Amino acid sequence: MKVDYDDLAQRIAALTEGETDEVALMATLACEIHYADDRFDWTGFYRVTEPELLKIGPYQGGHGCLVIPFARGVCGAAAREGRTQLVPDVEAFPGHIACASSTRSELVIPVYARRGVIGVLDIDSDQPDAFTEDDAAALEAILRDVFGAL
Repeated sequence: MKVDYDDLAQRIAALTEGETDEVALMATLACEIHYADDRFDWTGFYRVTEPELLKIGPYQGGHGCLVIPFARGVCGAAAREGRTQLVPDVEAFPGHIACASSTRSELVIPVYARRGVIGVLDIDSDQPDAFTEDDAAALEAILRDVFGAL
């Protein structure tokens, strides 16, 4: 099953309408995104909890890493650089953190609110080269719609 981003965006908009709690929004998005596509093996958020530090937030899938410094891994790079990381082969990414040995490719998108980056959306796949620029663009738009007004 491949995700229908228009349908996903409409579902998420309906479920999150009027909600302003970041953790509640992250929990809802993690669930909806995770079950929208068979490629998504682990889907979740890492939250900025102090300068240069991400901590695990709501997620779907096996256990994730609890703490990720901005200086390490794909999630750290997305938070540090403030830009989406599309990684077709995690083994080729310098400093990749292997939270799960099954991960082959990864898509990490910074989450912005009015005050700046509040976290990252991390999607792992057990398939190599699982994600496309279209995936990134559609998910970036959903995140802007949900978190942009906070």
